[in-house]
Amino acid sequence: MAQACSRLRFRHLQFLDILGHTRNLRLTAEQMHITQPAATKILMDIEEILESRLFERLSRGMRPNELGLFTLRYAASALAGHRKFVDEFNALRQGGHGHLTIGAITGSAAHLLIASVAEIQRLRPLLVLKILEHSSDQLIVWLAERKIDLMIGRFTEEAQQTQFHYERLSSETLDLVAGVHHPLRAASDLELAKLAHWPWILYPTSTALRRVSDEALGNTGLALSSGVVETPSFLFALALMQNTDMLSLQPAALVDKYVRKGLLARIPVALPAHMPDYGVITRLDEALTPAAQAFINVLRSVAAPVPEAA
Repeated sequence: MAQACSRLRFRHLQFLDILGHTRNLRLTAEQMHITQPAATKILMDIEEILESRLFERLSRGMRPNELGLFTLRYAASALAGHRKFVDEFNALRQGGHGHLTIGAITGSAAHLLIASVAEIQRLRPLLVLKILEHSSDQLIVWLAERKIDLMIGRFTEEAQQTQFHYERLSSETLDLVAGVHHPLRAASDLELAKLAHWPWILYPTSTALRRVSDEALGNTGLALSSGVVETPSFLFALALMQNTDMLSLQPAALVDKYVRKGLLARIPVALPAHMPDYGVITRLDEALTPAAQAFINVLRSVAAPVPEAA
């Protein structure tokens, strides 16, 4: 198999990546600017090299089998590594200091990221940074696919601990918030268990924040009986809260500036849960680039607690 893989050319990988997205030989041929018979020949060559059938030929397209899906993931990863090499090589040749793609969750991590980006730009002013914001479950997929170099977030499954390296950065607390017009903004003696009849904005079920929210609500016996909106977008949740009476559990650091600016109100209720710690996650047993290592060093210094004065 190692000898077979050595016979796969860059053009083969490009072909597989495009066919994996189009699932159609005609469209793949068009995107590669070749004829459909030539595309058919390339696929046959690939399957001959690997001595395996990768796609089922259907009347209206192609469907990868299990071996095909595995091969498509390899092709996507190899092409991503190639693009990264080209980008960093060109940057270094032109006197720059490389590229770095970072994935990050919202909340407290966003504040840590902003401070860290400001510091790394001071230390490496020619470093080209690309920031992608999403929930941890999506970021870790991108990390595995080499679409990002590192992520600031959390593990979402125990199995990920054998694939990635995790270094704790900080912890995070939650606030219950709503629009500044909300009837509960100045209430007293509120209990979370008695808020079932209010409409809620929740994060998707695949996110760590949703799991913590479900645990907090479940521990109080709260069964939501009114409208629920699920969204990973804080800005959409912000707009909803400003225009409705919806409640939402959000990271305290994320909502703090909106509360201070009078755009949101904290609802005074005791919350039993805190978010799990978040950290920097990298691919296991893989050497970091100098730019990635420098950025992680900055993250450590920014996240480190300030020692108390004697």
